[in-house]
Amino acid sequence: MSSISRTTRAALGASVVALTMVLASACGPDNSDSSNGAQTAAPTTAAAAGDTAKPGAAPIKLPTVDEIKKWKPEDWEKWAQANVITPAVKGYWDLQKILKAKPVKPGLGNQPTGQPTAPAPTGAAPAQPTSQAPAQPTSQAPVQPPADGGNDPKPSLIQMKPVPHPFAKNLNVNGKLFFMDGNQEYVCSGTVISDPANPGKSNLVWTASHCLHGGKGGKSHTDIVFAPAFNSNGALSGGKQGSLAQAEPFGEWGATAGIVSPTWAGEADPESGGPWSQYDFGIIRVANPDGGGKSLEETVGGSVPVWFNAPRDQITAVSSYGYPAAKPFDGMELDHCDGPKPARRTIDPSRPAMLTSGCNGTGGDSGGGWFAMKDGKQVLVSDTSIGGEDNTWEAGPYLDDVAAKALDYISKKTK
Repeated sequence: MSSISRTTRAALGASVVALTMVLASACGPDNSDSSNGAQTAAPTTAAAAGDTAKPGAAPIKLPTVDEIKKWKPEDWEKWAQANVITPAVKGYWDLQKILKAKPVKPGLGNQPTGQPTAPAPTGAAPAQPTSQAPAQPTSQAPVQPPADGGNDPKPSLIQMKPVPHPFAKNLNVNGKLFFMDGNQEYVCSGTVISDPANPGKSNLVWTASHCLHGGKGGKSHTDIVFAPAFNSNGALSGGKQGSLAQAEPFGEWGATAGIVSPTWAGEADPESGGPWSQYDFGIIRVANPDGGGKSLEETVGGSVPVWFNAPRDQITAVSSYGYPAAKPFDGMELDHCDGPKPARRTIDPSRPAMLTSGCNGTGGDSGGGWFAMKDGKQVLVSDTSIGGEDNTWEAGPYLDDVAAKALDYISKKTK
């Protein structure tokens, strides 16, 4: 079975304007004291992304997942301190760019479902709203890889279906994410999530790391904007020639800060599925396009809390949302899959198994939210990361302590 990064790419040959978000992906050994006296590898921004150092310099050691779980807030700050973000140029994403975007088939990576899989080699290539706070990270002892490698049989096929127009209010938390990588336009999906430090007034959007960062040896993407409830009224459906204002009822919210998975940024080949996909999550903070006023959560009418370390036996069903753009979809509709308990999909058995659905989504729905029910309320448990070459399944990361601490960091970050 093949796995495909779910980003839709559109080469329009347009020039890039400055929204620069540079995350340093290199990490070096640092004897940071932790509460239990253990030494953990803390991040450093002294070197370029990757796992090699300049001649004469000490070798760069990327932190392990277990080390990242022990990071203190100052370690996350050190990881993200190289972020340099300026607002996206207003009006860059005009209707012409959106409508002319053409999906390009991503690269493939062979990872069979149902069988234990050894870690893949690291590559070097280039959305019911609530105000409930998310669960806090928990301390967990290392888990021995299961005998079956953490893989279940391939789930049954589920057809994505479009959401009726106009969207119900609770679906306005879903939206499209636009960004530049070099001179190419890309599109992903995202979800307005609850901000524990700013209840009821969140400006945070959950998506996939590969929608924000180029992976190993790469940089953060630029000109990142989020358009919540894109095409809610169907102005662009069926080839209609609606206006940009009609297509974006809540405007375009430009990114002002962001955090991606250190594992993704340090390891990933974004063109294929690999062990990095098991930590393929990212979060951005966005700003009101009018320069102030209401938060994103207040504007769209809600947000979704994130459920970290969710017991798998309590995730009895999942609904995934996104804007698939490769055939047979056109990227103009918010589509969804309603499925049963997600299957497990493992690439590296030492990392948490991904959640897997038989959803037939395609490129463009990357980063879209996966929702489950907790105490009668809707919560986010994953985001779309990879999918099959035959579009008969999709998988997203299991959100553990690493994801919880990333949210805690960006929630408390004010600048």
